[in-house]
Amino acid sequence: MLLVHPVTEVIKFIPVLIGSVILGTSSGNHVWSIFPLILIVGFALTRWFTTTYRVGPTHVELRTGLIQRKKLAVPRSRIRSVDIEADLLHRMLGLAVLAIGTGQQAESGEKFKLDALDARLVPDLRTTLLAHTGTPQSVAGQPDPAVDPTSVSMAKAPEARSRREIAHWNPGWVRYAPLSLTGFAIVAPIVGLAFQYGVGQVLFSSDAVQQVENGGAVIIALGTIALIAVIVLVVSLAACARYLTTYFGLRVTDDGRTLHLRHGLFTTRQITLDLARFRGATVNEPLLLRLAGAAELEAIMVGENPRQKILPQAPRTAIEHTLSHLLAPNEFQDKTIARPAGDPSPGSAPLLAHGPVARRRRHTRTLTPIAVAALVMLAFSVAGADFSPWWWLVPVLLVPVALALAEDRYRGLGHTVLPATPTSPTWLITRSGSLDRDRDCLEAPGVIGWTVRQTFFQRRAGVATLVAAAAAGKKRYHVVDIPLDKAWALIDAVTPGQLGSR
Repeated sequence: MLLVHPVTEVIKFIPVLIGSVILGTSSGNHVWSIFPLILIVGFALTRWFTTTYRVGPTHVELRTGLIQRKKLAVPRSRIRSVDIEADLLHRMLGLAVLAIGTGQQAESGEKFKLDALDARLVPDLRTTLLAHTGTPQSVAGQPDPAVDPTSVSMAKAPEARSRREIAHWNPGWVRYAPLSLTGFAIVAPIVGLAFQYGVGQVLFSSDAVQQVENGGAVIIALGTIALIAVIVLVVSLAACARYLTTYFGLRVTDDGRTLHLRHGLFTTRQITLDLARFRGATVNEPLLLRLAGAAELEAIMVGENPRQKILPQAPRTAIEHTLSHLLAPNEFQDKTIARPAGDPSPGSAPLLAHGPVARRRRHTRTLTPIAVAALVMLAFSVAGADFSPWWWLVPVLLVPVALALAEDRYRGLGHTVLPATPTSPTWLITRSGSLDRDRDCLEAPGVIGWTVRQTFFQRRAGVATLVAAAAAGKKRYHVVDIPLDKAWALIDAVTPGQLGSR
């Protein structure tokens, strides 16, 4: 800690240190350059003297702070996940960071995080903290008082149970990284910061740019194409670099009670999820990934990150394999268990279309903005406004794009309900979207309420949007533009008896 925290704090306050160096140089007093560094390092060193933690029989406690003392106490029965992280500095020193999650959102200062622990202590500590995931639970999720937590951690510890690997990373998956917007999200802030400090002005006033501007339409077109190619290349390289550093060596294992994820190149992360809080999974299929035959897989967990990623951009076969295990683990592990003929697994179940009304609404909603824009242009033209006739090509060219988008949105719209079997509960499966399409698989016990929503135009068309409320994941799962006469039947099929008398 005497080395890790000073280095971390110095990196965090680099802008302050740069400002102090500039101030010291301009004023001629170099003490101003050193004084902030001494304060930051001194403050970081105090953490070693003021940080203590204790794992008790019922609570885990953490005390920190020099001037303002702070004590965090987490009931062991409320611990839902234990995450381990180690960057390059931690790994060189044989240290790790252990973070405890309770399934609730917490501010950065309220998170229970033990930084710079001896890495050799972490596995046993995680085993102890997650011991209650294998204990009998009583009312309100409290552990059975007749069970000794210490004996349980020795007999039923997650580390001692056999683990089954359900997914592992393949180097070839990196080819899917440029098909997401992560590269653009990395490059855009850097470019924006550079332009803010005058790089753009220097670039546009350079001789090369001036020659392109004076070279005629052909040179400008070639320069534009070259610029787009450079942007695509840089964004793709940034996305691939982030993909490799974040998900290198990914392994997903399941021991029947917890799901364990391990990944990372420079900074390794280990995430442990309690399967008792698992309520389903989401297959995310953005347009470019879908065209390449790939997708992403996210878990629907109670109280956890609403976008808890299990698999990053990966081939659809790998997604289906892991999804089948998550949604039907008993059938996946025991080959003697088989679903009845014609009863597919939740991950591959065909979806029911929502009918011609839903298709008409998809086309109406995409074509209406184009029609409004064309009418506005016509009104300005009648009023005598002078603009180039080439502008009329914009709505004309947008029509086929809008029609294709509307048809794709309709094809992506669907739902189904899989009845319960001896080995799995009832499943609600719904899908919607085009540019960003999600297929949500939510188990019926996770649905805590329903909303039947109708806009003015939906009432006229005889359709509705069902919203299944859940305490997990995105909290709201939509079945869009379903015929109203089928909406009540769907609710009763997923949660029998919840409708009551209408």
